[in-house]
Amino acid sequence: MRFLLDPEQRAFADSLNAMLTAADTPSAVRAWSRGEHASGLALWRRIAEAGVFALAVPEAYEGFGPRPVELAVAFVELGRHAVPGPVAETVMAAVLLTEPGPAKRLLPALAAGEAMATAAPAGSYALDGDVATVRLTWDAGGLRSAPGHGPVRASLDPARRLARLLPGGELLGPEPPLALALTWARLATAAQALGVGLALLDRTVAYVKERTQFGVAVGSFQAVKHQLADTKVALEFARPLLFGAALAMDPADVAAAKVTACEAAYRAARTALQLHGAIGYTAEYDLSLWLTKARALRASWGSPGECRAAVLDGLSGGGRRS
Repeated sequence: MRFLLDPEQRAFADSLNAMLTAADTPSAVRAWSRGEHASGLALWRRIAEAGVFALAVPEAYEGFGPRPVELAVAFVELGRHAVPGPVAETVMAAVLLTEPGPAKRLLPALAAGEAMATAAPAGSYALDGDVATVRLTWDAGGLRSAPGHGPVRASLDPARRLARLLPGGELLGPEPPLALALTWARLATAAQALGVGLALLDRTVAYVKERTQFGVAVGSFQAVKHQLADTKVALEFARPLLFGAALAMDPADVAAAKVTACEAAYRAARTALQLHGAIGYTAEYDLSLWLTKARALRASWGSPGECRAAVLDGLSGGGRRS
């Protein structure tokens, strides 16, 4: 099946792409990785003003959602530009906050970009817990607002800073929709991964056209063309799975989209690293911002093994509603 964006969705993607291109996101990412959040927060507010986070917030709480297809469109662009911050976690928070009191208090601010959310199971590391203003954690007792966070730790992706959320805090809901929230988080992560893979492919194609060996462009070598073609096919195969999953929002379909998009992005990262040569290994070169993100997203909100297990569970009927 072919899933084609309508003119309004394409215009939305183009506007986000233009805005993020002009915003110099690599500089914001590097500052974020140093714990300097001013430029990243300014970028966050601009993304929110474009309506991205409102797509996950119900209309009753000043959002536009739930609109998973448009959210996937937006998150491809966030991945394409390696936008820092807990973007998928903010979407997850919008789904978790279902109790009227907390929802009315917190969701309008998330939709408007006045607040930033992170989320993690109790005892696990949360992304950007030091800068998020809404910190959600859950256990058997329900969903809570964490009162703070522990020491910040670096991760594989320098822009993904991790910290454990402190226990206790206000009870926000005794039975949060964890399975639904995980499905949304996986959809957002899959879309980011697709955008990361597309950016890596574009940068690699441009590089092999300029780099020369034996007096000719590296991109003219048949072996290089084959690697790039295989990467392109993997990414284009992931695209309809992503948007098909966004239409259905079935947990198994979304898990399939996540594992496919993340594996395609990971392949794009390996190809980019090989074809760039030694310069691809340097942290100073912008390519590294996408290389590390491709690997980090692969394990975020479900490893390849966990997502494949969810797909098999869905095929056997265990993941589908009767």
